[in-house]
Amino acid sequence: METLLRFKDRQVLIGPVQPFVMIGERINPTRRKKLLETLAAGDFTVALDDARAQIAAGAQVLDVNAGVPGADEVKLLGDLTRRLIQTVDAPLCFDSANPAALEAALAIYPGKALINSTTGEEKMLDAVLPMAAKYHAAVIGVITDEKGVPPTPEARLGVARKILRRAAEFGLPIEDVLIDCLALTVSADSNAGRVTLDTLQLVRDDLGVNLSLGASNVSFGLPDRKTINTAYLALGISRGLTAAITDPTIPELRNTTLACDLLMGRDEYSMRWIKAYRKAQAARANA
Repeated sequence: METLLRFKDRQVLIGPVQPFVMIGERINPTRRKKLLETLAAGDFTVALDDARAQIAAGAQVLDVNAGVPGADEVKLLGDLTRRLIQTVDAPLCFDSANPAALEAALAIYPGKALINSTTGEEKMLDAVLPMAAKYHAAVIGVITDEKGVPPTPEARLGVARKILRRAAEFGLPIEDVLIDCLALTVSADSNAGRVTLDTLQLVRDDLGVNLSLGASNVSFGLPDRKTINTAYLALGISRGLTAAITDPTIPELRNTTLACDLLMGRDEYSMRWIKAYRKAQAARANA
């Protein structure tokens, strides 16, 4: 099963036999003071620099969040989207809990975007799924609902089934729903990482859908987050993860996805691995 995203004539395919898709996470003002301040002032310089840097580092899709406290998110996300589609050539993933802000971005987007996200809560499903159908967008379904985060893989699978059932009612094909099995921090619960990994495997085997994660959440509050995130990404890919919202500018993360693609037969003649290696060598030589 493949999920198609498109920006103008550029296409990105997400699927189990496709190269792993990194969705760049850096255009998000949460815990990023400089980006927060510049977005609040209507200055998109930092956001556009982040966009270029992530694409250069290998991101195939960019997550876009304009959640600035006190700001008009509808206007801000719309304005930021306009600037991004003039600056980079990549599909966008619109990240907002505000349906009006999502619609402002989707209405001007030239292609097939990704919506981040809906949950299994009825009010979210009723707000986001019709919008995804209207604008022919794909959507990430996070497997939590009115009861909160399900504690077991089996319970999370139940929420995933509900999201897919409701999506079908609104005319969204199954391939346009990516399921997020919910990465929670292991510093709060030492079993959280394993439960999510088991859920990835279960959802993949039972439903066959594409899977996404906000992968860096797993290490929140811990030292040396980069090492934890890199290991978790590799473990997730081994369980069927096909995309992740993460930071492609961290070489270890990007190299891990390339190595996984190589070892899982998704890199014909090792060309992507060799190209990335030569690019890194050239960058070091120039530095």
